[in-house]
Amino acid sequence: MKNKIQLYSYYRSSCSYRVRIALYLKNIPFEYMPIHLLRKGGEQKSEKYKQINPEGQVPALIHNNQVITQSMAILHYLEDIYPSPALFPKEPKQKAHVLSICEIINSSIQPLQNLMVLNYLKSQWQLDEKKRTAWLKFWINRGLLSVEQKIKENHFSSFSAGRSLTVAELFIIPQIYNAKRFNVSLNKFPRLLAIEDLCQHLPAFKKAHPDTQPDNPLNIKKK
Repeated sequence: MKNKIQLYSYYRSSCSYRVRIALYLKNIPFEYMPIHLLRKGGEQKSEKYKQINPEGQVPALIHNNQVITQSMAILHYLEDIYPSPALFPKEPKQKAHVLSICEIINSSIQPLQNLMVLNYLKSQWQLDEKKRTAWLKFWINRGLLSVEQKIKENHFSSFSAGRSLTVAELFIIPQIYNAKRFNVSLNKFPRLLAIEDLCQHLPAFKKAHPDTQPDNPLNIKKK
């Protein structure tokens, strides 16, 4: 655990965003390794990066010479090696509730707004930008409606599953960021917006935000 962690990340990747939040919440030192998903056709497609992650995706985390991919797997790994503060509830019912929220976003929203999917819709089905945007808005809205309803089931809770944040917030906040990026109306999601308001004031979420990352073009221009 003493070996420094490397995180291969793209500032705007919601999956990378989740992992960055966890690293900051747990005060885990790490080295940020930027992988630009658009430059030169996508650095994630390069042979050099595919030697690290054959999936050609971010994030990828390296620790003790072991490469771990997929954000949920990485989050479980970080929880195992740095158990405090805990992000996964111990109580079975609460843990299932939290994981179901994560999986709605992880399985039912994020893959359908993914750059690879949008590029496929363009190249194979000739969908223009307007139709591709309509596609992703539909799936984001549909998924967030499910998450909003699940959170409403927990009455009098500040966060998704009580008065303490869990791994669910690590999925919710990046997804709200993406929803705003694609101009999805959030009027139907008051509980999600309330959670966002709580999280945006926490240092770990501020540090992990796309706007603060070294590979954000705005920050590169400032150098």
